[in-house]
Amino acid sequence: MKNLFLYLIGLMFLSCSSVPEYSLTANFDGLDKGKAYLNNRVGGEWQVVDSVDVTEGTFMFTGTVDIPDYFYITLEGKRGRFPIFIENSDITVTGHADTLYKAKITGSSVQDEYNAYSEELNKYWEKYGEIRMKWIELKKAGDEAKASELEAELDKIYKDAQQFGKDYVTEHPVSYISPYVFRSVSYGLSGAEIETELEKLDAVLNKSGFVVELAERAEILKKVAIGEKFLDFTQNDPDGNPVRLSSLVGENCLLIDFWAAWCGPCRAENPNVVAVYNDYKDKGFDVLGVSLDRNKEDWLKAIEDDKLTWTQVSDLNYWKNEASKAYGINAIPSNLLLDKDGIIIEKNIRGKELRTKISELLD
Repeated sequence: MKNLFLYLIGLMFLSCSSVPEYSLTANFDGLDKGKAYLNNRVGGEWQVVDSVDVTEGTFMFTGTVDIPDYFYITLEGKRGRFPIFIENSDITVTGHADTLYKAKITGSSVQDEYNAYSEELNKYWEKYGEIRMKWIELKKAGDEAKASELEAELDKIYKDAQQFGKDYVTEHPVSYISPYVFRSVSYGLSGAEIETELEKLDAVLNKSGFVVELAERAEILKKVAIGEKFLDFTQNDPDGNPVRLSSLVGENCLLIDFWAAWCGPCRAENPNVVAVYNDYKDKGFDVLGVSLDRNKEDWLKAIEDDKLTWTQVSDLNYWKNEASKAYGINAIPSNLLLDKDGIIIEKNIRGKELRTKISELLD
């Protein structure tokens, strides 16, 4: 009886000590000492999960994950973040500290699946890059007709790449990389559309950081969907005067334009917004620019250089801009069009679409 009791105690100890863990051993050339950090993102914020000392280029992270998920390795004094899927297994990473993106990973079946997916996806982007180089050459040569043809090709490749990702998620609802893939193709989807797609994923993925992030984003986007009333906010203009959004709502159709001086596509779109504004400002059209800048001088210079004469505001908090967070903005340029009652009637209309819509409303 005593021997049986000791045997059972031994089994209990064994079961308690055999909790699944990951062991991530890394060796990077070009790195003698310092700190290595394991990071993830929660709610758009970077968090340090673990940190260890580096000895002669070698370090190790150990721990437990509920499900395989996406993390980043950063090295003290080195640029860049190295993404990696971590699961409870023995994982090895080797590479050079100055080229983190080239590091090799072994021991993670989820990472292997991700690599296979990326290899297929990269075929689209390689083709996209080749055609884009030709497009740049044609633009420089002033051949707008042929450049326009290539633009159509580029648009198709982009849409095909997006569809490849969406199809992958549909076909792999239990895959641990599907939440990551879905997030990468979710830009532009409404809150309701995101929720619908998340419901197709297996419940085992609910603990994924990407699923949690997307579910939170869906809730935000539903509050600012087309047909909903605007969410009020107050930010300062370039002179430091507070401007309340609601003070601009009521008399005109109002375009809330999220942009930044550092954003190339935003600066390229600005002349179009300027032209529409100048043509319709006396007919009932207004614009409120919300800048995601963090350098006030750059912001002011861009306003002057691009001749943006409408009201401009910013809290100079970059991607943490409170207004952009409230409206679920995760890419710029982005905009929302409000009618005179403050109802959101369009989103992300640019180029010819903007002029066409304003013409329909005010001509």
